[in-house]
Amino acid sequence: MPASANSTIKILYAESDDSTLSAQSAEMSHAGHHVTTALNRHAVQDALKRDAFDLVILGATLSKDDRHHLPYMVRKTNPETKILVMHAGTHHHEVDAVVDSNLSMNRIFDKIATLLQPAVR
Repeated sequence: MPASANSTIKILYAESDDSTLSAQSAEMSHAGHHVTTALNRHAVQDALKRDAFDLVILGATLSKDDRHHLPYMVRKTNPETKILVMHAGTHHHEVDAVVDSNLSMNRIFDKIATLLQPAVR
């Protein structure tokens, strides 16, 4: 499902499992998004210091603690960045959306597209 040039977004995608990170980030890149990967919490923190992102995706293999604390760091760095957490049990007040990590990538892409639509005024 390739994205048009107008819908290309900068994604920071984080996981703690390298094979999951590689496979899913490849699909996101194939869809036309610019994807920066982060393998663990510290890599997320470093990436946020170096660059700004449209969307930060915190993957299911990150610890529950990381999926809870990293949204605060994202908001502190750039309040406009959207945050999507995969496989979250509850909705964190700093998180814009949650999605079940067992869904197909097409369903995850649909969630990303919905999340990044301009707000209706």
